[in-house]
Amino acid sequence: MTVHEPTAPTDPWGGRPVVPSRSLHRPLGLGEIALGPGFWETMQRTNAAATLGHCEAWMERLGWLANFDRAAAGTTGPDRPGWSFSDSEVYKLLEAAAWEYGRSGDPGADRAVRRLTARIAPAQDADGYLNTCFGHPGRPPRYSDLETGHELYCTGHLLQAAVARLRTVGPDPLTTIARRAADQVCAVFGPERGADAGPGVGGHPEIELGLVELGRALGEERYIAQARLFLDRRGRGALRGDRVPSGPAYFQDDVPVREAEVWRGHAVRALYLAAAAADVAAEQGDGGLRDAVERQWARTVERRTYLTGGMGSRHQDEGFGEDWELPADRAYCESCAGIASVMVSWRLFLASGDMRYADLMERTLYNVVAAAPSSDGRAFFYANPLHQRVAGAAGGGGEVSPRAETGVRAPWFDVSCCPTNLARTLAVWHTYAAAAGRRELTILQYANARIRAELGDGRVFGVEVETGYPADGEVAVRVTDPPEGAAVLRLRVPSWAAGAVLEEGGRSRGAATGAAVVEREFVRGEVVRLRLPVGPRFTWPDPRIDAVRGCVAVERGPLVYCAESVDLPVGAELDRLVVDTSAVPVDRDDGRVGVRVRSLRGREGGGGAWPYGRSPGPAADAGSGSVEAVLTPYHQWAERGPTAMRVWLPALPESPRY
Repeated sequence: MTVHEPTAPTDPWGGRPVVPSRSLHRPLGLGEIALGPGFWETMQRTNAAATLGHCEAWMERLGWLANFDRAAAGTTGPDRPGWSFSDSEVYKLLEAAAWEYGRSGDPGADRAVRRLTARIAPAQDADGYLNTCFGHPGRPPRYSDLETGHELYCTGHLLQAAVARLRTVGPDPLTTIARRAADQVCAVFGPERGADAGPGVGGHPEIELGLVELGRALGEERYIAQARLFLDRRGRGALRGDRVPSGPAYFQDDVPVREAEVWRGHAVRALYLAAAAADVAAEQGDGGLRDAVERQWARTVERRTYLTGGMGSRHQDEGFGEDWELPADRAYCESCAGIASVMVSWRLFLASGDMRYADLMERTLYNVVAAAPSSDGRAFFYANPLHQRVAGAAGGGGEVSPRAETGVRAPWFDVSCCPTNLARTLAVWHTYAAAAGRRELTILQYANARIRAELGDGRVFGVEVETGYPADGEVAVRVTDPPEGAAVLRLRVPSWAAGAVLEEGGRSRGAATGAAVVEREFVRGEVVRLRLPVGPRFTWPDPRIDAVRGCVAVERGPLVYCAESVDLPVGAELDRLVVDTSAVPVDRDDGRVGVRVRSLRGREGGGGAWPYGRSPGPAADAGSGSVEAVLTPYHQWAERGPTAMRVWLPALPESPRY
């Protein structure tokens, strides 16, 4: 198997986006794992070759990079292009390029980091403040709109970009910029905050994440203390809730973090806040704070999460709905919310080792993160609905999309947070694939890979993973560097994989969902094999989800499938299909799935007929017979052009479940 060998970062075990000081498991660094050919390695190559340059070109074209030049030259004014948070897109791109250089050693990525840093540095004020929208001639004063101005949010992304550079090449000019910016935030928003600090907290969480990780990277406890202070201030009604339709809950400023039972309000804000709370809990050994995040995760996953792992059911405020409010056609499921969900689950897994978190990560990675970019890496979904009633209009590819809900991937958006967020996430995807404990190596996400990880007791455990996953459910783990003495190898068995089998040491045994564990002394060259039943299966919704009651979905392994109008039999209509669940879904040779369907009959009458009546009417046309409909992996939908689509399909009333 050919595996891409990364250039090892300054710290051969480093290069990790998240490095908790206290955790049950340690995330692997860029120097410990490298992907081979497969699903995610293809996405990483595309990200590096296309997406990074695509994002920089758009930001140059729209003047978002020139904003830094104007701030440095003192020529800012009311005509500044971009939203108030456009600086953050530059920082996320900078972070993505830094991780990409650490992953691959690509000199182009290194040049991008140096180029962007050189544009940013002159715009920083003498006291460390850095923002192109506020605090300059013709612009509003600093921190004059903490609810929606995004100053602290932008600074948080700057700090995360600096962490990426610090952990891949060591201290450099970006580290200096970030330290000065963090010091300025602490000076203004610290325990004795000044008048400029206003409510003392920003409307969009992110500064908290940046402060914790920069504090970890530099050994600066005061940055972590400042993040804790921001967390403790939130939830007390300090922000002006009258600025948004849903009030203080939009900012998660209605209930203190420790008291909240579920995530609510703007989805990305809620999830970034939860990730930061998990970070602070890990650094300060705060079990009560971690319990609060775990409680919120459990309630939200149970009642406010889509089959794809997507979060956010309301277009208004890009937010969570109430319990069980999960309409397929109005699903917002912002790509950034999917990324943020992965961030929270990863932190909770590292702290607890609970495989539920890795299960949700897998679901979200394959069905939200992988669905967002086009296969060429130059167009993106912002929202990820589970039902597109009418095919979207094909765009020319040269214009900014003014809307998030387009039904087709767009090259750029008026609010373009998702492309750069995807870029930084894909650059480090492989660091989510495995983790090390005191004496165990845990494989969490399956891909062709070479792993050489340092265990907590100082021993090295090396393996090579070979798999065709997710198309194929067989995962072979070959031991390349056995640790001296007994050790533990854990392989995640997804919650959907009932009937999995583990083969090792010449024996086969059933592998219960959760983790298959092998604990003994390992021998170089031996193979541990996990067989996961990835065949297609029907999935039924909880009956409390009103919007899809009576419907069924199809999954195969970790992938959710969907019906697209371009694949329907001649004469069939997407909104008339009903699934015959007495016939099991079947694999096709092209990687898609076939299901037996029939066609619904409408009520009697012509155009303008009233669509309601005293009786339910015939469920399906008895004379139509059943035909096969072809379903496509959801992450591939709309790749062949605009199309109507749906994940949840009505089931025949006589189907076994109903």
